[in-house]
Amino acid sequence: MFLAEGNAAAMKIVIVGDGKVGFTLTKLLSKEGHDLVVIDSNSDVLRESQEALDVAVVTGNGARVEVQREADVQHSDVLIAATSSDEINLLCCMVARKLGCRSTIARVRNPAYDSQLRLLKEELGLSLSINPERAAAREIFRLLQFPSFLKRDSFAKGRVELVELKLRHDNALVNRKLSELGGFARLNALICAVDRDGEITIPSGSFELREGDKITIAADAAELANLLRQLNVGAQKAQSVMIVGGSRIAEYLAAMLLRAHVRVTIIEKQRARCETLSEALPEVMVIYGDGSQKDLLLSEGIRQTDALVTLTGMDEENLIISMFGNYIGVPKTITKINRTEYAEVFADKGIDTIVSPKLLTADEIVSYVRAMDNTAGGSVVTLYSIAGGSAEALEFFVKSDAPYLNIPLYQLALKPDILIASIIRARKVILPKGGDSMQKGDTVVVVTPAERAVCDLKDIFVEGAFDAPAPIMLP
Repeated sequence: MFLAEGNAAAMKIVIVGDGKVGFTLTKLLSKEGHDLVVIDSNSDVLRESQEALDVAVVTGNGARVEVQREADVQHSDVLIAATSSDEINLLCCMVARKLGCRSTIARVRNPAYDSQLRLLKEELGLSLSINPERAAAREIFRLLQFPSFLKRDSFAKGRVELVELKLRHDNALVNRKLSELGGFARLNALICAVDRDGEITIPSGSFELREGDKITIAADAAELANLLRQLNVGAQKAQSVMIVGGSRIAEYLAAMLLRAHVRVTIIEKQRARCETLSEALPEVMVIYGDGSQKDLLLSEGIRQTDALVTLTGMDEENLIISMFGNYIGVPKTITKINRTEYAEVFADKGIDTIVSPKLLTADEIVSYVRAMDNTAGGSVVTLYSIAGGSAEALEFFVKSDAPYLNIPLYQLALKPDILIASIIRARKVILPKGGDSMQKGDTVVVVTPAERAVCDLKDIFVEGAFDAPAPIMLP
């Protein structure tokens, strides 16, 4: 079995449900070298996964004891329940814990279960529950606060932000080397990844930026507004948002936007769903109609809205509506899609900001699985895919017995294409230089190519880096 770099110990993981989320998880965790078994009642779907990913499969109802025994759940480290039914997912986790599985994770989408899950987490045998729709709504809401960003991720309890921005022709950074950007240091910001025509670079000081580059910036969260002003891009929050598709994501998002005093219009083509949304969100303008119809969008004021968010159940519909919004000059469009493998093609058609609930869910679960390793160097606290999934940003907590404590960064041998993007110490955000060091209790954010599958902070250093005593400089 291939064991991905950085994965100190492969775990035995059972995934129940081979739909979009289940398959994505299977693909990601298989690349990291874990021993996987997939359970689903559809043998045809399982056959496709078995052929594509070379994993073990079991056909049957994953909530049944005998099916879980066949999958050897009783000797597994993790069971992930990702079927389309919340109730089956919860039952799967209860059975798995009774059989002796070490940890269980459930996808739970119904908001009605939220309070019960917090109350009954231990009784249900849950280690982690994830609501993909709420996660997607939160991601979209954060993007609408700073519409110029294509992506925005938060670390260290919100103190550090990783944001993605596309360089337009009039941006002050175009045709400049990173070593020339002294103003970034004053803003406590650092360019840590560049996506140029699909090729990802973790840049050095000699790297020259060009028009069209998508850059990922690590920044002190308190400096985001100043950063946008320095880059001469708009910092205005969206004041009016049109949402096409009255999905559960739309309901969560609209509630968040209302609390932020944003005007919201939802267009939904199912009358019953319109009535439900009107009752739940009386302050929202709910329009009964087909949001893919150009005339309806124009009559409902799409030209005057600050942002368009497409949340129908069909990728193709979301893409076409977003492309139309971009064509007529809507300042910000956000598109929900499931088939992310064509993201580069979409970007060429004016679809810059994409949100995928399945990828958000997968990131959170992969982060949890890597954190289970919990070795002395410092395990993963948070993980985000960045640069179109080609790189990862990971948050670590530095432990007291870590071998790299108090050693200046310039004396540490990092593996190629790895960047320490920030160090957070006692609420202060440090964009590190060579003379800085990591200390006990620090939070560290690292950017690395996705294929490395870093599980522990020690994994970013070259092999054998701490075999011999290193010179130590006390702070």
